[in-house]
Amino acid sequence: MNELHTDVAIIGAGTAGLTAYRAARAAGKRAVLIEGGPYGTTCARVGCMPSKLLIAAAEAAHTAEKAEAFGVHAGPVRIDGEAVMARVRSERDRFVGFVLEGVDEIPAEDKLRGYARFTAPDRLLVGDHTAVQAERIVIATGSSPIVPEEWRKAGPGVISSDAVFEWTTLPESVAVIGTGVIGLELGQALHRLGVRVAIVARGSSVAQLGDPEVLKTAGAVLAEELDLRFQTQVVSVEADGGQLALTTRGADGEERRERFQFVLAAIGREPNVHALGLEYAGIERDRRGIPLYDRHTMQCGASPIFIAGDANDELPLLGEAADQGRIAGHNAALYPQVEPGLRRTPLTIAFTEPNIVTLGADYRDLCASHHGRFAVGHVSFANQGRSRVMLQNRGLLRVYGEYGSGRFLGAEMIGPRTEHIGHLLAWSVQAGLTVKAMLDMPFYHPVVEEGLRTALRDLAQQLARPPGSEPDCPDCTPGP
Repeated sequence: MNELHTDVAIIGAGTAGLTAYRAARAAGKRAVLIEGGPYGTTCARVGCMPSKLLIAAAEAAHTAEKAEAFGVHAGPVRIDGEAVMARVRSERDRFVGFVLEGVDEIPAEDKLRGYARFTAPDRLLVGDHTAVQAERIVIATGSSPIVPEEWRKAGPGVISSDAVFEWTTLPESVAVIGTGVIGLELGQALHRLGVRVAIVARGSSVAQLGDPEVLKTAGAVLAEELDLRFQTQVVSVEADGGQLALTTRGADGEERRERFQFVLAAIGREPNVHALGLEYAGIERDRRGIPLYDRHTMQCGASPIFIAGDANDELPLLGEAADQGRIAGHNAALYPQVEPGLRRTPLTIAFTEPNIVTLGADYRDLCASHHGRFAVGHVSFANQGRSRVMLQNRGLLRVYGEYGSGRFLGAEMIGPRTEHIGHLLAWSVQAGLTVKAMLDMPFYHPVVEEGLRTALRDLAQQLARPPGSEPDCPDCTPGP
């Protein structure tokens, strides 16, 4: 058995782990990076980048199909599934290569291969070959997609989103289970590339939305294009003659049995913490076994153990993983003198068309924290000038402001190219701007952002009135 002593041990070499390693080294500490799986982050391998490559191909096909509405006749669209997936895999490998170049620059003595587990609060066993004694430890083990074991029994056609990016061609049919960001992005992209797609949701959720008006609009807009089935339960998934038989039950109690080539489980991701031997780490955990931590320092209790990225199940986003990793690595180096790090304004984007964006304080949180103390402004994109020019005039933007201070609090939206509006508004929240200050900013013509100005004007009018009528908060508790 090898013995290794280090100041900081980081478990996991994804976005959070790599950032934590660099932060600890920048603070002058010896650090070792432990990884049992392949190098290359979730984002580069199976997340942000390959999914956007598939979406880009889908957008090209959709644009060509809709060109006739502009008086442009491009002819029949032919989709070459092998070429589509070849580009997705090739460019994916290129992005992974950039990550691997960074890993290669890390000194060999700072990298340890194998899966780690705690044997004591300051000791790890890596594989069956190395015992690591570390004064501080950062957990950055990421997450894995959830695929119910009962579904897996139906065979290899039951997949997670990870498997999509290994396809060598496009399938004939896919049932997507889940209407979160991943399910909607992949479901719409595959549909636009000619795949028969059904999207099944147990409830009525759409991506990360909590505002009931935006949620209602999003469901209606997406259902115009997609086979979306809300309030539908999966009864069973069974192998059936080389395909999969999916049986579902709708809200009316009627059952429906259909055959698909693949069933894609997009029902969420689970933190990779359950094989870490956390019972030996001496830290408190929640009922699901996830370590409790301070979101400003990433410290688990008062211990020298820190947690960052998808492993803590807070916000499974690349930017969040990088920020959390930086805070965790820096504080691991400083321990016991830890300090709060920069946590940026939350910003989540689903790259559907139209985009679905939330930022700052969302509606459900405001119903709990600001009940009776916030106002709502809105704009529909149905008649917004630039949106109509582009034939993308669908969606709704709702913005939130605080009575008294006039401070801008957040927004939820589905609309054309609102990934850009989302950034502007997230910056505004983080800068602490008031609605009045935002309206003093320049707006060009004609741009989609003029719709934002309309919503902000509406919000300013609401804030100028006494808070006599509260926003409709039928359930003013945070959602599940």
